[in-house]
Amino acid sequence: MIVWLNGTHGAGKTTTSTLVQQLIPDSRVFDAEKVGETLMDITPGLPATDNFQHWPPWRPLVVETARRVLDYTGGTLVMPMTVLVERYWREIGSGLAQHAIPVRHFVLHADQDTLRARIAGDTVLGPNSPFRLQYLEPYAEAARTWLHAEAEVVDTTHITPGQAAQQIAEAVKS
Repeated sequence: MIVWLNGTHGAGKTTTSTLVQQLIPDSRVFDAEKVGETLMDITPGLPATDNFQHWPPWRPLVVETARRVLDYTGGTLVMPMTVLVERYWREIGSGLAQHAIPVRHFVLHADQDTLRARIAGDTVLGPNSPFRLQYLEPYAEAARTWLHAEAEVVDTTHITPGQAAQQIAEAVKS
């Protein structure tokens, strides 16, 4: 099984994924961003883009990597990865379904003020990262149009990552 943690930057995906992994027996965290980083390391580089998810190989490579890891280890993969383009989500979802891999899709949501405050205090990319800020509006648009209807929404505005992880683990186990 895959437990996919979606949502924009600042929602708590990375922190929550580690905590979810500790609560679900026989689980591992697989950050699909590493697949994108591998593609970014190709030299000479692939065609210019502002987001590796736009490269057509990224989506099937995420599916294939997840499939191969699950074939090898079994258990559950916890995948913290923002996917805000509906067509990309459908491509990944249908790829996983072709391999009969069940997916529990959660969106970690927080209101815009909370997201901005978290990004302002970010110690990883630095305060007010333009990279992270640029995804706030696309996230809001995806949430309004398709994303929240495709997932179980966990509002992280007023809860800790530990509480979010507990809520997700309980949902997966039930």
